[in-house]
Amino acid sequence: MKGKFIVFDGLDGSGKATQTKLLVDYLKTKKIKTEVVDFPQYQKTFFGNLVSRYLKGEFGGVNEVSPYLCALTYSGDRWQAKPKMEKTLKSGKILIANRYVSSNLAFMGAKIKLPKERERFFEWLQRLEYQIYGIPREDLLVYLSIPPKVGQRLVLNKGCRKYLGNKNKYDIHEANLKYLGKVQKIYLNLVKRFPHWRKIDCLDKQGKLMSKQEIHRLIVKILLKRKIVI
Repeated sequence: MKGKFIVFDGLDGSGKATQTKLLVDYLKTKKIKTEVVDFPQYQKTFFGNLVSRYLKGEFGGVNEVSPYLCALTYSGDRWQAKPKMEKTLKSGKILIANRYVSSNLAFMGAKIKLPKERERFFEWLQRLEYQIYGIPREDLLVYLSIPPKVGQRLVLNKGCRKYLGNKNKYDIHEANLKYLGKVQKIYLNLVKRFPHWRKIDCLDKQGKLMSKQEIHRLIVKILLKRKIVI
């Protein structure tokens, strides 16, 4: 029996890691076995280390690095996790990923101004990830939507991070609010494009950030509706 593959995605600070943990805890209460994979893998893999160096600004600013070359490092990192992902799904477990191909589409696509060129990039990237590298396709993607300014503020709550040299600061993506706005627009367009994507607005109608428990309950509703869990 093939397992199910769930992805959490969104801007930095949107709560992907928090919701991953809450979902794992919930599935444990249902006696459903899970495995988690966290992208990028930074110092854990060859390509993840390159991603870390890019985000620290070693290769230039956001708009100075080709989206094609940059995307190769992120996709290569997922390719290195392919055996683990396939093993998990073949065993019938639920696989949960913090970021996936979707992040590559949004963050690298935001570097490309012309829509036709961006569409060409999207086609190239999906072929690279799903066909050339042959990584598993996700069954469900949950996009946690927050305004870039809110995400930027929440990022600093993470404290020091290893891939930034254990310093409490922004990487080159997180520091560029204009760029994050472009990334968000692409995510929102992709939600409309892919039928297996679901968007959760993490702010309520009054513009207040919902609690992690409220967001978790919305995620569980999606899983039940799609019969990923019963």
